[in-house]
Formats: sequence, structure tokens, C-alpha cells
Amino acid sequence: MRKILLVCCVLLGLTAVSHAQGGGQRRSPEERAKMLQTQLKLTDDQTAKITAIYETQAKSIDSLRNAGGDRSAFRPIMQAANDKIKALLTPDQATAWQKMMDERRARMQGGGGGGK
Repeated sequence: MRKILLVCCVLLGLTAVSHAQGGGQRRSPEERAKMLQTQLKLTDDQTAKITAIYETQAKSIDSLRNAGGDRSAFRPIMQAANDKIKALLTPDQATAWQKMMDERRARMQGGGGGGK
């Protein structure tokens, strides 16, 4: 009985660590756009355009990743996508979006990463 309990505890611990590190899962472009739609109160047109931007970004990053590119090569692609998204937003949405990006950047620099 103790062995079964110990195995369960170990598996639970591994699952918790995996989940805390993101579990290797990334959000799809559609999920990311929907999340922004909710947080920034985007119109359906804005959401569709942002989904297209995220899809293009994902394809570019995937092709770089498959070619063996490192993370520093992703930065210009991500910055270009962010610039395109910001251009689609109203001034109020852009302010809220910039705040979200700043908070995310602070979390990542603090070692939080995650995004949940």
C-alpha cells in the first residue's frame, strides 16, 4: 500500500512540475487571438486580422526552428507581429495591450515565464 501511495505522489509531483513549466504546449494562433479579443474587447474584424498575423508568425518561427535557428532569430519576427497588431488597435486598446506586454516581459525577466 505504501509503494502505491509513493508512486502516486511521485507521478503527481512530476505532473505538477510539468504543468508549472508550461508542459511544452503553446497556444494556437486562434487561441491567442481569442484571448486578446476577451482582454482588449476586440471587434471580430480585429480578431480575424490578428489571427492571420499570429498564423504568419507561427509559420515563420516554425520554419526557423526546423532550420536550427536559435531564440535570438525569433525576436525580429515577434517584434514585427507585435507592431502589426498594435497598428490594428484603438488608442485605448493599444494602451491596455502595451501594459499586458510590459507585465509579461517583467514576469519573464523575473523567471516566471508560464503565461497562465
